[in-house]
Amino acid sequence: MKIVGLMSGTSYDGVDVVAAEFGRDGETLTLRPLGHRSLDYPDDLRAEIGALLPPAATTIEAVCRLDNRLGEVFAEAAAAGVELAGGVVDAVVSPGQTVFHWVEAGRVRGTLQLGAPARVAARVGVPVLHDLRSADVAAGGQGAPLVPAFDALLLDAAAGPRAALNLGGIANLTVVAPGAPVLGYDVGPANALLDAAARRFLDRPCDTDGARAAAGRVHEGLLALLLAEPYYAASPPKSTGKELFHAGYLDDRLAALGAPVAADDVLATLTELTARTVADACDRHGVTEVIAAGGGVRNPTLRARLAALGAGRWRLRTTDELGVPAQAKEAYAFALLGWLSWHGLPGALPSVTGASRAAVLGSWTPAGPPFAATPAPAPRRLVVTP
Repeated sequence: MKIVGLMSGTSYDGVDVVAAEFGRDGETLTLRPLGHRSLDYPDDLRAEIGALLPPAATTIEAVCRLDNRLGEVFAEAAAAGVELAGGVVDAVVSPGQTVFHWVEAGRVRGTLQLGAPARVAARVGVPVLHDLRSADVAAGGQGAPLVPAFDALLLDAAAGPRAALNLGGIANLTVVAPGAPVLGYDVGPANALLDAAARRFLDRPCDTDGARAAAGRVHEGLLALLLAEPYYAASPPKSTGKELFHAGYLDDRLAALGAPVAADDVLATLTELTARTVADACDRHGVTEVIAAGGGVRNPTLRARLAALGAGRWRLRTTDELGVPAQAKEAYAFALLGWLSWHGLPGALPSVTGASRAAVLGSWTPAGPPFAATPAPAPRRLVVTP
């Protein structure tokens, strides 16, 4: 079965697209990567997304316009995925762009992703799985993270406590260990605050290669303010996003210092924040190996700091060594969730999300797996019987 997986994360810098071929041999599922691409969002689309995200105010008109514009972008990405697969696929997984994750007192009340899946289905002509988080939320879960289902199958728990780390806008961790349920949660910001600082101080979307952070020094006062965030002390299950870690959040902490901080020092401090919170989480779970993926692995300054903090306790690797491109891992994970949903299998792990039951994820457009069969002849009339 061939599936195209799409992914647009909290950094909203573009959409990753992959094509994967799945096969099954008893209890073993095989994944053959068929290729991946990244399609960058134009600057005006990124600005449109940013203008809609909390804490900004918005309108239903703006939501509708963005939903359909994103649908057109995802449709283009899905078509690229079909090309990667050789021209024929069975399904597309398009989880959409998260614009709000409604959390109150640690409980997720709802979640919203945009991306007009009907536009994707119309473009590629196969069923499209979307809205992957709501079923888990309805079952009392966080609706995130969902990638641990992929990690749990990929990593061998028998090899000892190991962690899969994703460094996107948010850093999230999956922990597998012998005889223990899979654990996974959002640790805190990875690129979210770093990118906000780059836009604020450098007028750039990011600090390329962490160069400016490497030139700066950690500001201990700012770091202490950032580490005082209550989210870090909360116990899992937990999830977060830019509804908490946004540009205004950083501005408030800088203002609380009462003295200016050099741009390079801000970036160095935010890099240390990510490395420190991730390393603390890895140490807490006693892992011996951390396998990283996501955009943050391209930041040598962040990677070097993580490796230094883990030295002597855990080794840092990337998913490339396991055959999964680090920049495309989440898109491959969503392709897997599509395979699971197609076969009526749950994709969310209650031990991760806190849900009362394991939910089959997503909604299908146009109609999902039944369309794989030959459709029945269209009826010509309707008769109502007693």
